[in-house]
Amino acid sequence: MRKQILILFFVLFYLSQLMAQDKKVVSYAKIVNGDTIPVVQLNEVNVSAYRIVEKNEFRQMTRLIRNIKKVYPYAKIAGLKLKEYNDILLQTPDEKEQKKILKRAEQELKDEFGEDLKKLTFSQGKILIKLIDRETGNCSFDLVKELRGGFTAFFYQAFARIFGYNLKEKYDPKGEDSIIELIVMMIENGSI
Repeated sequence: MRKQILILFFVLFYLSQLMAQDKKVVSYAKIVNGDTIPVVQLNEVNVSAYRIVEKNEFRQMTRLIRNIKKVYPYAKIAGLKLKEYNDILLQTPDEKEQKKILKRAEQELKDEFGEDLKKLTFSQGKILIKLIDRETGNCSFDLVKELRGGFTAFFYQAFARIFGYNLKEKYDPKGEDSIIELIVMMIENGSI
């Protein structure tokens, strides 16, 4: 008898934990003027007019996609690190301490990413400069000028121009860099 009461107690206890379906009505259709129209949630789709026509264009596009996939994570990290370091610098009123923080941050970045960035190709470097501008909102020249000073920025720009780069080049998502923007949006959406 005692065993049966114990079993009954456990059954009632567990039955009280069970729940029926929610009373919320999930509608997969909508009635408009007496007509039932199905309602379906779709993922966002980007429509672009860019079409690949020739085999050469296809090769260039796949190369561009590969290069952007390789350098885009570095640009994202650069944007996050810049925000992080700006927050730290805003909290530090002493200019000497700010310079120490910047030197330490530069050394950390060199240790973490220096070897990987040295292995980038010429075109990947150009794309990285544009994507850093996209992520931070400032061109690379302005970032160097702000963080390291005007003379250093001038020196880096002169050195970059020798090798065909331009640190002052702005990112133009609606003009010259529209294909890069399209590829980045596709990466962010998970389409490629």
